[in-house]
Amino acid sequence: MKTSLKSAVALMFALPSLALASTWDVDSAHSAAGFSVRHMMVSNVKGSFGDVKGAVNLDDKDITKSTVEATIDVSTINTGNAKRDEHLKAPDFFDVAKFPTITFKSTKVAKAGQGKLKVTGDLTMHGVTKAVVLDVEGPSKEAKDPWGNTRTGVAATTKLNRKDFGLTYNQALETGGVAVGEEVTVNLELELVKKAPEAAAKPAPAPAPAATDKK
Repeated sequence: MKTSLKSAVALMFALPSLALASTWDVDSAHSAAGFSVRHMMVSNVKGSFGDVKGAVNLDDKDITKSTVEATIDVSTINTGNAKRDEHLKAPDFFDVAKFPTITFKSTKVAKAGQGKLKVTGDLTMHGVTKAVVLDVEGPSKEAKDPWGNTRTGVAATTKLNRKDFGLTYNQALETGGVAVGEEVTVNLELELVKKAPEAAAKPAPAPAPAATDKK
């Protein structure tokens, strides 16, 4: 009886905390990681990665306690030019054979105004890990899709220096300057799908009464 009572009390205290957190998966089909970089000192070349996976754990009471993890498949890079994409996958740039993914894992979430956040985390790219700060808008208002799923969205931007991650390839121009800029602007558009809450743990059954020897 005592064991059963303790389990019931523990469950009562656990349920409110479970209700304060929700887990959301990145919907890869409706998400993308985009980037732009200066080309020939005169224009910007834009591209994107088509396969973004990850999960966001939202603390519904205190959003600063939320966490996010994401993984990008570098082989899905697309700049609209097949020859250029192959060069970007090669050892001169991302070296996809050795470093097939880019990952991000948050370390801090801070409010930055109404509906805005600054998310600090470890970005690992080309085998190098550096801290970056994402300027985030959202999460947006939740919406139900025709299949009963709950969805929300976030948008994030940051700037980074590609040379910090060992992406140093370049070519000098006769007119001065270089072919590829060092600063890269990153834009993330993520659609998130809420995971169904896990079933509450059932309290452990009360132990059977000890058998007594009858003489």
